[in-house]
Order: sequence, then C-alpha cells, then structure tokens
Amino acid sequence: MNVLLAGGAGYIGSHTAVELLNAGHQVVIVDDYSNSSPEAVHRIEKITGKRVISYEADVKNKEKMRYIFSENHIDCVIHFAGLKAVGESVRLPLKYYRNNIDTTLTLLECMEEAGVNQFVFSSSATVYGEENKPPYVETMHRGSCSNPYGWTKVMMEQILEDAAKANPKLSVILLRYFNPIGAHESGLIGEDPQGIPNNLMPFIAQVAVGRRDHLTVFGGDYPTPDGTCLRDYIHVMDLANGHVKAVEYAASHKGVEVFNLGTGTPYSVLDIIHAFEKATGVKVKYEIGPRRAGDLSEVWADSTKAQKVLGWHAERTLEDMCRDTWNWQSKNPEGYKK
Repeated sequence: MNVLLAGGAGYIGSHTAVELLNAGHQVVIVDDYSNSSPEAVHRIEKITGKRVISYEADVKNKEKMRYIFSENHIDCVIHFAGLKAVGESVRLPLKYYRNNIDTTLTLLECMEEAGVNQFVFSSSATVYGEENKPPYVETMHRGSCSNPYGWTKVMMEQILEDAAKANPKLSVILLRYFNPIGAHESGLIGEDPQGIPNNLMPFIAQVAVGRRDHLTVFGGDYPTPDGTCLRDYIHVMDLANGHVKAVEYAASHKGVEVFNLGTGTPYSVLDIIHAFEKATGVKVKYEIGPRRAGDLSEVWADSTKAQKVLGWHAERTLEDMCRDTWNWQSKNPEGYKK
C-alpha cells in the first residue's frame, strides 16, 4: 500500500516509515520540520535501501495537501503531525488547538476529495483522563484532561468518530500510545527534540552524553513504591510495528476501532534511570524536584485487544529500550545536526 505519513520525519513517524518500507509498503512523508529534520528522511532511506517520496509542507495548508494527494496515489493516511508538549500546550493553548485540530480536518477533507478511506490516528493514553484507573482498557469512556494537548487528542478522536459515522466507507484506527522510548537498532534515527526535552528518556540521554548537567525528577512523594510516577514505556520499534498492523487491518475494516499500544508493565522514573545506568554503564546525575502540574501518579495499558485483533504485542525489553536510546544518542550527541 501507499501510505501518507503526515509528520513522518518526526520521532515515531520516522521509525514507522522504516517498518512500513521493510514490510513492503511505500511511504510519502509530509513534514514542516518544525520538530524534526530532513536528515531523518535520508537516514530512513539509508536504513531501508529504498527511496522515500517526501514534501516539506505544513499539513494545515489545504492547497499544498491537495497537490500532494493529486500527485500520489494514497491508500492510507497516518496522522503524526501533532504538537505534543504538555507544558507548552498550557502556555500556548491556541497554537495547540489550531495545529492539532486543523491538521486533522485538512487531512480528512483532502482524503474525502481524493477518495481515500483509511485513516490511522496517533492518539494518546492522555484521553483516559483523571477519572479512569489503570490498567486502561479501550472500553473506558474518555476522561477529563488536565491540559490542552490532551484535550486536542480527545477532540480529534471525536471528530474522527463523527466523520466515520457520516461516511460508511471510512476506516479509522485510533492508536492510543503510552510512553515511547528507544531508537532504531542502527543508531541512525532516534528521538531528537527541539530545545529542552519534555520527555524523560531523551532528557536522561542528553544528561548522559553531557549536553545537560542533570535531570530533575518531578515529584518524589507520589503514592507509588519509590515515590516517583509509574508509566508504561514501550520501545518505539514495537510501536512502529503496531502502526504497520493497523494499516493492514484498516484495509479490510470499516468504522472506528481503538487500540492501546503499551507493554502493560509500569516502571517508575527511578526504575528508568537505574535501568539506563545498568544497560549503558553511564551514571545519570539527577535530583528530586516538585511535582509537575497535571502529572498522574500511575498510567499503564491493557493491550489485550491489540494482541487479539491485530496480532500485535510488544517484544522488546526495558534493557533494549535503554541500550538503543544510548546507541542513538552516543552516536549522535547533537541529534541530527552535523
């Protein structure tokens, strides 16, 4: 199949592109490189030995997207083109609502015009909100979110459900991610956040490689075994494989289907730090700071449905996640910068 990856040069998009190409599919990447790099596309080609069609474009720009759909026969769209920093979304809510919702509407409108009926959406465990308790299952109602980023995911899921009700040909797969970490085993592609990392693992890696002095752990007094937050960390290559399964499932499916993509095993912040140190032999300097607004004490998945319906399950261990992160960061201390 020909799969359009909106935001396909980013962290999860680039790894998914590799898995799609290795599975025999073709990809078209559209990215404005606001939180990614054109170098990622070259490295996807290097890893796979296959040519990638790519466009530098803002996915909100309908005229450009129309042109891309007209130039390429697209079978399925994967939507990765979302802003994703929780703290920034609190400071800049309008930016998040404009980007995340507009990109979704533009893609749906262009798909309708081009007769494309398969859509895989990069959603998030944040949609379970504060009311639900882990392990989260797909049958739970969406909860109340503590930040605009989470609300954009809730709203986009609702938009996609409404679109599928109105168009019986539409196949929508909502993939609710938990905490992706790790990198491709080659060390050629990985997570390269712009500015100060918002997520734990790239911050740990940047401290380990000497780019940052220390890590601040947000809160050491949560009701968990060691006082730090518990999260479900999943290797980005397992997550990427989940997208391949979703694309293939969407081809023979109609309506909306929701899948959690996680391991089902929660680890604390301190667990991750110590696992990274053990896997790499590198000491990570950290200190315990105050809690961060909006953080829940524990979040993890029940991914039974993905295993039963998609035949997918996470295969890589926490040690794999730490080792592959360090392989990427140590080979690319400044990320994709030359």
